[in-house]
Amino acid sequence: MRRITLLLIVLYIGVSCVAQTPDSSPQSAKKNKDEITATGCVSKSSTDYILTQPDKGNSYELQGSRKIRLSRYLGQQVEVTGVESPSLSTSSDFLARAGSASPVTISVNSVKTIAKRCSGD
Repeated sequence: MRRITLLLIVLYIGVSCVAQTPDSSPQSAKKNKDEITATGCVSKSSTDYILTQPDKGNSYELQGSRKIRLSRYLGQQVEVTGVESPSLSTSSDFLARAGSASPVTISVNSVKTIAKRCSGD
């Protein structure tokens, strides 16, 4: 009888814990809908930090924050995660390097170093 009671208590606790775990429903995934992840090399042109993806030919203007200082990632291959938006940059250097009249800015939420140097450096 004790074993059955103990088994029922353990089972009840297990079910209670599972019921309290956060779900991964589509609604919770919507919060990250606008967030993108891009990999490339960080460089600087005038006052803009740029993430260049040589294999894809894409460039992004990077916008750091008080917590994320992009200067420490110069010359490194990184993976950035953030929110993508149209660029407000007027830097002609950036436009020429990006090869586009409408560059995209990533407001960086996180940076992960992949390599201390970009290939070719």
